Formats: sequence, structure tokens, C-alpha cells
Amino acid sequence: MNTNRSVRVKDIVEKFQMEVINKGTDYDTEILTITDVNRPGLQFIGFFDYFDPRRLQIIGKSEVTFLRGYSAEERRKRFEDLFCYEIPALVISRNLDVFPECLEMAQKHGRTLLRTKYTSVEFTAMTIDYLNHALAPVITRHGVLVDVYGEGVLIFGDSGIGKSETAIELIKRGHRLVADDAVEITRIGSTLSGTAPELIRNYLEVRGVGVIDVEKLFGVGAVQDSTQIDLVIQFEKWEDDKFYDRLGLDENDTTILDVPVPQITIPVSAGRNLAAIVELAAMNNRQKKHGFNSAREFAAQIDGHIDRVTRENELKNQNP
Repeated sequence: MNTNRSVRVKDIVEKFQMEVINKGTDYDTEILTITDVNRPGLQFIGFFDYFDPRRLQIIGKSEVTFLRGYSAEERRKRFEDLFCYEIPALVISRNLDVFPECLEMAQKHGRTLLRTKYTSVEFTAMTIDYLNHALAPVITRHGVLVDVYGEGVLIFGDSGIGKSETAIELIKRGHRLVADDAVEITRIGSTLSGTAPELIRNYLEVRGVGVIDVEKLFGVGAVQDSTQIDLVIQFEKWEDDKFYDRLGLDENDTTILDVPVPQITIPVSAGRNLAAIVELAAMNNRQKKHGFNSAREFAAQIDGHIDRVTRENELKNQNP
């Protein structure tokens, strides 16, 4: 699992086409490791408690208007206090003019000074969204990921048990392949998203046939770049002496990147239509998310029937 991810400041500059006003001494190597950004309004009045210098610093119209109320010497002191910290960069929004004192202190302390055309709110939202994805924890698991009726279904199982063959049948039924063999799973907040490594994207291996390009064989509608992971299905060989849940009342979760995901086990044996079972599992999982549980409803009906029969028998016994 890769949880120590980082983004270079220069990559953010290129992505959002920012203007570099001053290159800091570490501009080529400076990295961001957390998703939060900071607007240093409190720091400009001298409050540095709980200040995290690892964050990208952003000032906009409010901060600039506030700083105009100071003399040049006072502004110089405010910017020097900020640049004494090893911040990755200070970004000025709206293409606002740069205070000479700001540029002077940035050059003195070797800090990166940037400018963007976007407003502070726009740039903050775009940057946080970008960092949330770029810095998200990632793990690679062996399996098959398909989108079935809008549900992201991750299929695990031993090699040769039929994962890829099931994926082919699902594709023929109109569903979409996301990844075969290796699935890259990313956690953003409490949501898991899966995709295929770039090198094997849209490819699927079938023993006896070889590797096929699903997009070219079945069309662009047969593949999907990524999907949220909603359900994990574990394929395992059928064991006659093992008990398998027949009602579906047992609800189990598996944990991936500290996020619980519903999991079911499907026993594999000759004659079972695995693609149809996966479709049913996906639809059933979607219904459960919307508050409808067939197994519980069935069990409640059985319990209700037993209660009625019991009461009727008791009445009969009381009034023979």
C-alpha cells in the first residue's frame, strides 16, 4: 500500500497554469503531502498557534485589502513573519498586484511566490480536489472489477476459478469491465474507487485464448475507466461439507484501506451461471442500500406466519 504520496509544487504550477513570480531555493524539489490549504489571515495579525507550514498558502482580495491598511514597513514585517516558516509556496489569486515587500521577503527567505487568475475560492476548491485524488492512499489487489447495473463489483478468487470468464459473460450482457488481474484501489474520504493500471487498461486474459482488447472487440461501451467499489464477491470452490447461507441473512463486510465494504461468498461448481449470480448480487446490494432487504422481508413473513399459526392453535386449544 502506498500512503506516503506527494505532489511537487511545480506540478501544481503546470496543472493550473500559474505564474511564477519568484522561484524558491527548493522550487524544483518542494512537495505537498497534505490536502489542506491555508489562507494566512490570522498569521498576518501575528497568530501562529496551530499554524501548519506544510500547507500551500493562498491570499486573495480580502487579505490584500487588509494589508493595504498597513505601512510598507508593517507589511514587510508581516510577510517576513510568514516567510520565516518553510512554507511550500504563497499563491496570490485574481492576478492581483504583488506588494513589493512580499516579493522582497520571498527573495530574502528563498520562498516560492506564485500567482493565479482564479479567485481564492475557485483555486482552493480545485487544489483540494486535485490533492485529494493525487495524495489518496492506493493499494493494488489481484482480482476483477466490473460495473454491473451501476454497482462496482470487485471479484476475488484463486487463479483459474473463473473470474475473467465471468467478466466476459458480463460484458456480453451489457456490463462494463474496469480492470482485470490487477485492480488499483484508491480511498478518497470513506469512498473506494477502483481502476486498472495504465499498462493493462481495457485488456483481459482468458486462458486458452490469450489476452484480448475488450474495447476493440466489444466497443467503447464495454469498458469504463473507474468505478466506486460497492460490493466484494469472493469466488471459492464448492465444498459439499461446508454450510453456505441460503437466505442471505448473514451480512459480512471486508475492510479495504480501512473502509468496510459488503462481501458475499459465491461457491463455484459446474453448471452454475456465475454471471447471472453476480448480476443478482449487484441488484440485491443496490436494493439493500435503498433500504429494501429481501432476506429480512422473507424471514419476517415466515416469522409472522408462524406467529399466526401459533396463536390460532392456542385459541383452538382454549376453545375445543
